[in-house]
Amino acid sequence: MQEKRTQQLQSFCQGLGIHMHDLELLDMALTHTSYAHEAKQYPKPHHNERIEFLGDSVLSVIVSTYMYKNFPDLAEGQLTKLRAYLVCEGSLYEYAKKIHLGDYLQLGKGEELSGGRERPSILADAFESVLGAIYLDQGFEVVQTYLLGMMQSEIDFICRHGIFNDYKTRLQEYLQRDGDADIHYVLLGSTGPEHNKVFTSQVMLGNTVIGEGSGRTKKDSEQHAAKQALAQLHVRNQE
Repeated sequence: MQEKRTQQLQSFCQGLGIHMHDLELLDMALTHTSYAHEAKQYPKPHHNERIEFLGDSVLSVIVSTYMYKNFPDLAEGQLTKLRAYLVCEGSLYEYAKKIHLGDYLQLGKGEELSGGRERPSILADAFESVLGAIYLDQGFEVVQTYLLGMMQSEIDFICRHGIFNDYKTRLQEYLQRDGDADIHYVLLGSTGPEHNKVFTSQVMLGNTVIGEGSGRTKKDSEQHAAKQALAQLHVRNQE
């Protein structure tokens, strides 16, 4: 591995707060298939599809165990819905953005030019791959502690607001309590190819932006914008 890449991965580990012994594992977790396929060297570099498979399983076990122990009053159907929310592509995308994962990805030229570094599906998959790498290098307890710490704000949000209503409705109701519900949504634009677009929207309170979000559809982007607005408004109200 080149020294520059080693330094990049060490910097990434510092951001995670985890000391990885095998940086080759982490390098693989952050290597997209497009990069491996375009590489001229032989043998071709490993990519992250297999370790993503492992990370997905680790993610599911950690989240399922946590919910089983900490939400004893929820029925199976509610637990399933809660887990789906915590591990959906949109949530994993947000976790990946928190750790600036896209800055460390290795992408093929075509994927890079088409906005792959910001694509939710790529970032979500890579986040699962990183979990797989941490598990193999550090063991279950370390990856469990890291993941639950990463998810804590989402879990707290759920405990405050619940997940069984949509965010747009909740935001509307939240603001109506103060008689201040003049909100509207603005589509900022979209990126990516026609078959895999990512939309970005803002939610406005009067002339003030109170949230922004991205998603595979315009409606999804509005939901994520409303979600961010709810979180920010809650923080402001606690200060």
